[in-house]
Amino acid sequence: MAKKMKGDKNDMGKVAIYPGAFDPLTYGHIDIVERALEIFDKVILAIAHDAEKKSLFTMEERIEMAKLIFKDTPHVIVDSFKGLLVTYVEKTNAKVLLRGLRATSDFEYEFHMASMNRSLSTHLDTLFMMTSKDYFFVSSRTIKQVAKLGGTVEGLVPELVARRLKEKFKLPVSKKRQIGWED
Repeated sequence: MAKKMKGDKNDMGKVAIYPGAFDPLTYGHIDIVERALEIFDKVILAIAHDAEKKSLFTMEERIEMAKLIFKDTPHVIVDSFKGLLVTYVEKTNAKVLLRGLRATSDFEYEFHMASMNRSLSTHLDTLFMMTSKDYFFVSSRTIKQVAKLGGTVEGLVPELVARRLKEKFKLPVSKKRQIGWED
């Protein structure tokens, strides 16, 4: 096997793949990507098409939002895949999967998936990163539920995502109103 030389057009350096549905992308996800870029040269945000889950946003919408969010971050590549993650990984230069953990409850599921991926592809490792304390309670599912019920998700998702959620749920753009004794 020929060793890749620095400067080789196929050499992207140390690459990690961060797979997920990202339906929608949250600041918790973005935090993991930004911290991963301190370790890896490139991070591929691999948006999964999951036929078992009913996505709120189409694949095209999720890709578009992710590309807009990371447009000024050249070391992030937004891509998508169908089927087995290990099959997708084989098409890249990556040897590491990146997974964020919010709580111990995430670990059991993620450990199971990492073990299965490792059994399917022995050269593939999974790096678990704890989500920042500011976002450990944030999940895409909760964001969608709060937004659907008209709650604010500002500060938990990028402005673009908050706006798209309001559009999806046909909610008016909220105008903050002070509630006082005179109401």
